Amino acid sequence: MSPLRLRDPYFNYRYRHYLHVLRTSLALAATFLIVSLVQIPHSSWALVSTLVVVGNLPHIGSVLDKGGQRLLGTILGATWGIVLMLIPDPPVGVVPIWTLISIAIATYATFATRYGYSALIFGISVLLVVGSGDHDLAIALWRAFNVLLGTLVGILVTVLVLPQKATDVLRFLLADNLDKLARLYHAHTSAPAESDVDTRDLLKTTTAQLVEQRKLVDAIHSERRLGRKELDSLLSLQRRMLSTIELLLETHWTTRAGHDRIDAMQGLRESQHRLARVLGTLAFQVRTGQPIEVEVERFDLEQYATQATSARGEDGRMLFSPSGYLWLNRELARLTRELSLRLGRLRRLPSKRLRRRASHHTLVSDARRLAVGPGARNSDKGVPRDDSQRP
Repeated sequence: MSPLRLRDPYFNYRYRHYLHVLRTSLALAATFLIVSLVQIPHSSWALVSTLVVVGNLPHIGSVLDKGGQRLLGTILGATWGIVLMLIPDPPVGVVPIWTLISIAIATYATFATRYGYSALIFGISVLLVVGSGDHDLAIALWRAFNVLLGTLVGILVTVLVLPQKATDVLRFLLADNLDKLARLYHAHTSAPAESDVDTRDLLKTTTAQLVEQRKLVDAIHSERRLGRKELDSLLSLQRRMLSTIELLLETHWTTRAGHDRIDAMQGLRESQHRLARVLGTLAFQVRTGQPIEVEVERFDLEQYATQATSARGEDGRMLFSPSGYLWLNRELARLTRELSLRLGRLRRLPSKRLRRRASHHTLVSDARRLAVGPGARNSDKGVPRDDSQRP
């Protein structure tokens, strides 16, 4: 297998579950080899620490965050425990009382700061060293050393062996969500009987992937590529775009009279198809690591204002759905434009490595066949694709 392929972000994303199993196995094997060759006492603690650090955390950012907190908590806890153990001839109850006080403070800190895991490990490390007060200090120190060793091995293997970046996972989830939003937006312009898109399933999947992106915030922040404010903004815009499209799906079919009036608005469908293709273009550029260069046209409501405000039902009552429908289209265009601008300002989002490898897998070839809506060009731009079936 080509070394370049192993460094391909999409390859690492597509096979991320298998690669995580490989990294975990290698980390445990490396730890076992070290403790066996050096004959380190109480080495089971090193193996346990390695598995705890990398076991359910496939991303570099997550492991760096958890591993760093584990190292910090272990060092501080072991140091404080040694200080308590070295008190010369302590009065009865002094060591246990100070142990309880320090653990109580650490327990409070697990809720009060983002370094809650460090606080938890601090308390565990103190107990490892102090024990019941007559614990063998040598045993406690060896256990603390093993914890540090296992943690360091887990961090090094995660960083060096086919690393999986949470930022890249966010990239592909974001692109896939934009694809699905483009498909949903285009599908609602057709009658339900003519559409082959399962809108309910797409809405459910998009929401689930938005929740998955939210879980990556801490890991991405630890990788120092995107800030929390930038991530919160991207997630908020996606959520608002999804809500807007959900309302569009409902508003369009509220009444038959309202639908007929909307359908008669000349040029409206063409504007909607262009916006759908813009969403597809945005997804394609994000997925392939290109600089974000998407221009989103403003949705002009003036030309439809008279038709919308004068819409009446069979009973003579004013129809509000055409006006609401037009406003939702404009809002979706505005949100898309804002998302495009924010993505364009992220200097760490484009990826030369991903662009170089795009032609070697389906990021480009599949996109050419999956144009959204009538009139979509067969260029590499403006073409969405659905990664929901990818492993």
